Amino acid sequence: MALDTVKTIATILDDKKAMDIQIIRIDELSIVADYFIIASGTSNTHVKALADEVEYQLEQRGIKADHIEGRATGWILLEYKGIVVHIFLPETRNFYNLERLWDDGKKIDVQELLATDIKG
Repeated sequence: MALDTVKTIATILDDKKAMDIQIIRIDELSIVADYFIIASGTSNTHVKALADEVEYQLEQRGIKADHIEGRATGWILLEYKGIVVHIFLPETRNFYNLERLWDDGKKIDVQELLATDIKG
């Protein structure tokens, strides 16, 4: 179920032209989450539109966010049952560098995931 939701979120972000989508599996490293999905938008408006679209599309599938933060900043966080979605402005993403902080996590190839037929 979680990987199916990860793929859905990655597809939504990809369809909305998010930049540099990264997926990191961290379930063996932390109890915080199972997956981090990290993406960038080109402007505050784009970041907000990406977050809004993820929230809307998942709600259409009956999946509600457990937590949302940062609507007025360059970093919006959405949390869905073990999946944490981080949508950044590029400069904010570079500053916090979550990819480096969670470098021990398992990187998931986004293009390969998007091309995979997941049976859930």
